[in-house]
Amino acid sequence: MRILMVALAVTLLAGCAGSVMDDARTGTPNKVLTSDKPEKVVAQCVQFAWQDEAVFGVDAGAYLQPGKKGGSTVYTRSAESFVDISEDASGTALNYYAQHDDFVAKRRLAALATCL
Repeated sequence: MRILMVALAVTLLAGCAGSVMDDARTGTPNKVLTSDKPEKVVAQCVQFAWQDEAVFGVDAGAYLQPGKKGGSTVYTRSAESFVDISEDASGTALNYYAQHDDFVAKRRLAALATCL
């Protein structure tokens, strides 16, 4: 029963976050970055960096899922911040989106940059 409740909560969270992410993707990313590292390595690093409770406190949740058009997406609760990560001809491309241009979003971007 408990596993079912957790699965339902994750599904609802992903559904809400998905529509927010789809809306954000119709605009320009807050920041576009590149890396020479493989996409999977960068995605796992970003997820780990965004889960640092010493930096983000109670907002330290970060989730990793397959990307909408391949690659991976790492996102926070309610998709306050997320990054689409994919392989391209020049290496790994990262499109970072944030709902608000605030201190937390800047910290997420800084944490993401450590994974490049």
